[in-house]
Amino acid sequence: MTTLTVNNDLEAQTLEWIATQQQVMQQDLWTLAEINSGSYNVAGVNKVADTLAQWSKKLDCELEFIDMPPQDVVDDLGQLNQKPLGRALRLFKRPQAPTQVFLCAHMDTVFPIDHPFQKITYLEDDVINGPGVADLKGGIVVMFKALEAFERSPLQDQLGWEILFNPDEEIGSPSSSKLFPAIAKRHHLGLIYEPSFADGNLAGARKGSGNFSVVTRGKAAHAGREQHLGRNAIRAMADFTRALDDLNGQQQGVTINPGFVQGGGAVNIVPDTCTMRFNIRIESSDQQAWCEAQINTILADINSRDSLTIELHGGFGRQPKQLSPANQQLCELVQSCGKSLGLSLEFLPTGGCCDGNNLAAAGLPNIDTLGVQGGKIHSQDEYMHLSSLTTRSQLSALILLRLAQADDLAWLQRDGMHRTSMEQAKC
Repeated sequence: MTTLTVNNDLEAQTLEWIATQQQVMQQDLWTLAEINSGSYNVAGVNKVADTLAQWSKKLDCELEFIDMPPQDVVDDLGQLNQKPLGRALRLFKRPQAPTQVFLCAHMDTVFPIDHPFQKITYLEDDVINGPGVADLKGGIVVMFKALEAFERSPLQDQLGWEILFNPDEEIGSPSSSKLFPAIAKRHHLGLIYEPSFADGNLAGARKGSGNFSVVTRGKAAHAGREQHLGRNAIRAMADFTRALDDLNGQQQGVTINPGFVQGGGAVNIVPDTCTMRFNIRIESSDQQAWCEAQINTILADINSRDSLTIELHGGFGRQPKQLSPANQQLCELVQSCGKSLGLSLEFLPTGGCCDGNNLAAAGLPNIDTLGVQGGKIHSQDEYMHLSSLTTRSQLSALILLRLAQADDLAWLQRDGMHRTSMEQAKC
């Protein structure tokens, strides 16, 4: 059994109480994970939000549902459409307390309503397989239990908090990310409940990411009689894709992945439309500028061709996350709390992205992998360790307790941070 080395009786009592909540947390996880909440399943995402609103009664906090604008999406035929999104849910308490903490977790998963992966199964006594159990519904359970534990303590008046449960993180937070700049100004730090790495370590620096759609338009013609009169949109897209892929390896840390293509129809018709989607990962703003310049050059070449056009949609929705001095100190606080629980936590760089990128870009120091321990996310093999519901809830509760007890948080003071009244804090 792990020996806990806590600072006082309050911490010990809090951790002991959380240890009694394992079965309750497992039941809560089952409740969430068996609600399908694929990003475009609006009814399912809203059902998760309604469930969390009911759970929030235990926290005796204020709540607000926030309607999200639809997402602009280029469909497989190259047409720009709007896809509706579910609501966000905001919970908040004590916005005038001396220390303000923002917590964030997404309600959506990558599994649509018609996906076969919908149920939880046991792989081992402590390991389950299920949709969103690691990413991120286990993290939601961890967050709630840590806050419930903190609200039982006499330190609660020293720390205020705000939660955003967003409906669109798995598709890049196209709508909810617009809330983050104002949120960042109201808080000292952020805690985000993405899953840890499979070995239990946490994410540090993150690459930035851009999602793009490209549409080529040519001219249809009979493939036998009048092929010379046609302009082949698939060939133009092939030229663009090859030139794009050739950018890989030219800048260290930049990766470009053409991930989807569709065009044409009957093979006796010169295709007049082709759609392609791709993702770019970058390590710096300079690399973003380089990628944009290179892509513009390729686009100009395609557009210079007779009776062919190419359109680019999308952009870089997540900036690279670098660890600022304040973020480094926050990492050290988390490592200290982990050590008290017998956890040796390292912060490792990753090519993955999350809302932690956007919050860091808005100036908010944050730790973004405080959820459960698991792996193989975004696949039917997704799994998590049930025991991490307890250990990670204890970790977050300890972080909150130590922030509330801290004598000096000057390292978290930032230019542009302001305190608001509860009414002004409305999103």
